[in-house]
Amino acid sequence: MITAPEVNQYLSQVNPPTDPIILEMERSGRERGFPIIGPEVGRLCELLARSIGARSVYEMGSGFGYSTWWFSRAVGESGSVVHSDGSEKLSAEAQQWMTRAGVADRVRFEVGDARELIAHEDGPFDVIFCDIDKEGYPEALELARPRLRTGGLLIVDNTIWSGRVALPDPDETTKAILQFNDAAAAAGDLLTVILPLRDGVSVSLKL
Repeated sequence: MITAPEVNQYLSQVNPPTDPIILEMERSGRERGFPIIGPEVGRLCELLARSIGARSVYEMGSGFGYSTWWFSRAVGESGSVVHSDGSEKLSAEAQQWMTRAGVADRVRFEVGDARELIAHEDGPFDVIFCDIDKEGYPEALELARPRLRTGGLLIVDNTIWSGRVALPDPDETTKAILQFNDAAAAAGDLLTVILPLRDGVSVSLKL
Protein backbone atom coordinates (compact mmCIF):
# COMPACT_ATOMS: atom_id res chain seq x y z
CA MET A 1 0.00 0.00 0.00
CA ILE A 2 1.30 3.46 -0.85
CA THR A 3 -1.27 5.60 0.96
CA ALA A 4 -1.57 6.16 4.69
CA PRO A 5 -3.03 3.19 6.61
CA GLU A 6 -5.98 5.24 7.85
CA VAL A 7 -6.79 6.25 4.26
CA ASN A 8 -6.63 2.63 3.15
CA GLN A 9 -8.93 1.69 6.00
CA TYR A 10 -11.41 4.38 4.98
CA LEU A 11 -11.36 3.35 1.33
CA SER A 12 -12.03 -0.27 2.26
CA GLN A 13 -15.02 0.73 4.36
CA VAL A 14 -16.68 3.45 2.28
CA ASN A 15 -17.98 1.16 -0.48
CA PRO A 16 -17.24 -2.48 0.32
CA PRO A 17 -18.44 -5.32 -1.92
CA THR A 18 -21.39 -7.27 -0.61
CA ASP A 19 -21.59 -10.20 -3.03
CA PRO A 20 -20.97 -13.40 -1.04
CA ILE A 21 -18.82 -14.97 -3.77
CA ILE A 22 -16.35 -12.07 -4.02
CA LEU A 23 -16.20 -11.84 -0.23
CA GLU A 24 -15.37 -15.52 -0.08
CA MET A 25 -12.69 -15.06 -2.75
CA GLU A 26 -11.16 -12.22 -0.74
CA ARG A 27 -11.14 -14.37 2.38
CA SER A 28 -9.49 -17.19 0.45
CA GLY A 29 -6.81 -14.81 -0.81
CA ARG A 30 -6.09 -13.53 2.68
CA GLU A 31 -5.91 -16.99 4.24
CA ARG A 32 -3.38 -18.26 1.71
CA GLY A 33 -1.44 -15.04 1.23
CA PHE A 34 -2.37 -14.86 -2.45
CA PRO A 35 -2.02 -11.33 -3.90
CA ILE A 36 -5.23 -9.98 -5.43
CA ILE A 37 -6.04 -6.53 -6.76
CA GLY A 38 -8.49 -5.93 -3.91
CA PRO A 39 -11.99 -4.46 -3.96
CA GLU A 40 -10.96 -0.85 -4.62
CA VAL A 41 -9.02 -1.72 -7.77
CA GLY A 42 -11.63 -4.33 -8.66
CA ARG A 43 -14.36 -1.72 -8.59
CA LEU A 44 -12.16 0.63 -10.60
CA CYS A 45 -11.72 -2.06 -13.25
CA GLU A 46 -15.45 -2.64 -13.45
CA LEU A 47 -16.15 1.09 -13.58
CA LEU A 48 -13.62 1.72 -16.35
CA ALA A 49 -14.83 -1.22 -18.41
CA ARG A 50 -18.45 -0.16 -18.06
CA SER A 51 -17.58 3.46 -18.90
CA ILE A 52 -16.44 2.50 -22.40
CA GLY A 53 -19.14 -0.11 -22.94
CA ALA A 54 -16.61 -2.93 -22.93
CA ARG A 55 -17.76 -6.28 -24.26
CA SER A 56 -14.36 -7.97 -24.68
CA VAL A 57 -11.66 -8.11 -22.02
CA TYR A 58 -8.32 -9.91 -22.08
CA GLU A 59 -6.64 -10.55 -18.75
CA MET A 60 -2.90 -11.16 -18.76
CA GLY A 61 -2.36 -13.00 -15.50
CA SER A 62 -5.65 -13.80 -13.81
CA GLY A 63 -4.73 -15.92 -10.80
CA PHE A 64 -7.71 -17.68 -9.26
CA GLY A 65 -10.14 -15.31 -10.95
CA TYR A 66 -10.62 -12.38 -8.58
CA SER A 67 -10.22 -9.71 -11.25
CA THR A 68 -12.16 -11.90 -13.68
CA TRP A 69 -15.23 -11.62 -11.49
CA TRP A 70 -15.18 -7.82 -11.68
CA PHE A 71 -14.70 -7.74 -15.44
CA SER A 72 -17.35 -10.40 -16.02
CA ARG A 73 -19.87 -8.13 -14.31
CA ALA A 74 -18.84 -5.22 -16.53
CA VAL A 75 -19.17 -6.99 -19.90
CA GLY A 76 -22.61 -8.42 -19.17
CA GLU A 77 -24.26 -11.55 -20.51
CA SER A 78 -23.31 -10.83 -24.12
CA GLY A 79 -19.68 -10.03 -23.34
CA SER A 80 -16.55 -12.13 -22.93
CA VAL A 81 -13.50 -12.19 -20.68
CA VAL A 82 -10.34 -14.19 -21.35
CA HIS A 83 -8.82 -15.55 -18.15
CA SER A 84 -5.17 -16.49 -18.61
CA ASP A 85 -2.80 -18.00 -16.10
CA GLY A 86 0.26 -20.21 -16.17
CA SER A 87 -1.17 -22.60 -13.57
CA GLU A 88 -3.68 -25.27 -14.54
CA LYS A 89 -4.65 -25.52 -10.87
CA LEU A 90 -5.46 -21.81 -10.61
CA SER A 91 -7.33 -21.92 -13.91
CA ALA A 92 -9.46 -24.80 -12.67
CA GLU A 93 -10.10 -22.98 -9.42
CA ALA A 94 -11.13 -19.86 -11.31
CA GLN A 95 -13.59 -21.91 -13.35
CA GLN A 96 -15.14 -23.15 -10.12
CA TRP A 97 -15.48 -19.62 -8.72
CA MET A 98 -16.95 -18.24 -11.94
CA THR A 99 -19.40 -21.15 -12.15
CA ARG A 100 -20.59 -20.45 -8.63
CA ALA A 101 -20.91 -16.77 -9.52
CA GLY A 102 -23.02 -17.65 -12.57
CA VAL A 103 -20.69 -15.99 -15.08
CA ALA A 104 -18.57 -18.91 -16.36
CA ASP A 105 -20.39 -18.86 -19.70
CA ARG A 106 -18.89 -15.45 -20.48
CA VAL A 107 -15.30 -16.43 -19.58
CA ARG A 108 -12.75 -18.26 -21.76
CA PHE A 109 -10.03 -19.96 -19.74
CA GLU A 110 -6.51 -20.21 -21.20
CA VAL A 111 -3.48 -21.83 -19.53
CA GLY A 112 0.05 -20.71 -20.33
CA ASP A 113 2.34 -17.69 -20.41
CA ALA A 114 0.01 -14.73 -20.95
CA ARG A 115 2.49 -13.10 -23.33
CA GLU A 116 2.60 -16.15 -25.56
CA LEU A 117 -1.17 -16.59 -25.40
CA ILE A 118 -2.09 -13.02 -26.30
CA ALA A 119 0.41 -13.10 -29.18
CA HIS A 120 -1.96 -15.56 -30.88
CA GLU A 121 -4.98 -13.27 -30.43
CA ASP A 122 -6.04 -10.89 -33.17
CA GLY A 123 -8.26 -8.67 -31.05
CA PRO A 124 -9.09 -5.91 -30.94
CA PHE A 125 -10.16 -5.98 -27.29
CA ASP A 126 -12.00 -3.24 -25.45
CA VAL A 127 -9.90 -3.74 -22.32
CA ILE A 128 -6.60 -5.49 -21.69
CA PHE A 129 -5.69 -5.97 -18.04
CA CYS A 130 -2.13 -6.86 -17.05
CA ASP A 131 -1.00 -8.36 -13.74
CA ILE A 132 1.71 -10.79 -14.80
CA ASP A 133 5.22 -11.11 -13.34
CA LYS A 134 6.53 -7.57 -13.39
CA GLU A 135 9.62 -8.39 -15.41
CA GLY A 136 7.25 -9.08 -18.30
CA TYR A 137 5.58 -5.67 -18.23
CA PRO A 138 7.61 -4.00 -20.99
CA GLU A 139 6.92 -6.86 -23.41
CA ALA A 140 3.27 -6.96 -22.33
CA LEU A 141 2.90 -3.32 -23.32
CA GLU A 142 4.13 -3.98 -26.85
CA LEU A 143 1.88 -7.02 -27.17
CA ALA A 144 -1.19 -5.22 -25.82
CA ARG A 145 -1.02 -1.99 -27.84
CA PRO A 146 -1.88 -3.42 -31.29
CA ARG A 147 -4.62 -5.59 -29.79
CA LEU A 148 -6.56 -2.73 -28.22
CA ARG A 149 -9.30 -1.01 -30.16
CA THR A 150 -9.21 2.74 -30.53
CA GLY A 151 -10.89 4.05 -27.39
CA GLY A 152 -9.96 0.89 -25.50
CA LEU A 153 -8.15 0.74 -22.18
CA LEU A 154 -4.97 -0.92 -20.98
CA ILE A 155 -5.12 -1.34 -17.19
CA VAL A 156 -1.95 -2.43 -15.39
CA ASP A 157 -1.59 -3.17 -11.68
CA ASN A 158 1.40 -2.61 -9.34
CA THR A 159 2.93 0.28 -11.28
CA ILE A 160 4.09 2.15 -8.17
CA TRP A 161 5.39 -1.05 -6.58
CA SER A 162 5.10 -0.04 -2.92
CA GLY A 163 6.85 3.23 -3.76
CA ARG A 164 10.00 1.51 -4.99
CA VAL A 165 9.72 3.22 -8.39
CA ALA A 166 10.68 6.49 -6.65
CA LEU A 167 13.73 5.11 -4.83
CA PRO A 168 17.36 5.07 -6.01
CA ASP A 169 19.15 1.89 -7.09
CA PRO A 170 16.09 -0.07 -8.28
CA ASP A 171 16.27 -3.84 -8.48
CA GLU A 172 15.57 -5.70 -11.73
CA THR A 173 11.85 -6.04 -11.05
CA THR A 174 11.49 -2.34 -10.30
CA LYS A 175 13.53 -1.49 -13.40
CA ALA A 176 11.04 -3.43 -15.52
CA ILE A 177 8.13 -1.47 -14.03
CA LEU A 178 9.98 1.80 -14.58
CA GLN A 179 10.63 0.80 -18.18
CA PHE A 180 6.94 0.03 -18.65
CA ASN A 181 5.84 3.30 -17.06
CA ASP A 182 8.23 5.33 -19.21
CA ALA A 183 7.25 3.52 -22.41
CA ALA A 184 3.51 3.87 -21.74
CA ALA A 185 3.92 7.58 -21.02
CA ALA A 186 5.95 8.09 -24.21
CA ALA A 187 3.73 6.04 -26.53
CA GLY A 188 2.16 8.29 -29.13
CA ASP A 189 -0.93 6.09 -29.41
CA LEU A 190 -1.66 6.06 -25.68
CA LEU A 191 -2.86 8.60 -23.15
CA THR A 192 -1.68 7.30 -19.78
CA VAL A 193 -2.16 8.14 -16.13
CA ILE A 194 -0.93 6.30 -13.02
CA LEU A 195 -3.44 6.32 -10.20
CA PRO A 196 -2.01 6.06 -6.65
CA LEU A 197 -4.61 3.50 -5.60
CA ARG A 198 -3.35 0.54 -3.56
CA ASP A 199 -0.07 -0.38 -5.28
CA GLY A 200 -0.54 1.93 -8.25
CA VAL A 201 -2.77 1.37 -11.29
CA SER A 202 -1.75 2.54 -14.75
CA VAL A 203 -4.63 3.33 -17.11
CA SER A 204 -3.92 3.98 -20.80
CA LEU A 205 -6.47 5.07 -23.39
CA LYS A 206 -5.75 3.88 -26.94
CA LEU A 207 -5.91 6.95 -29.19
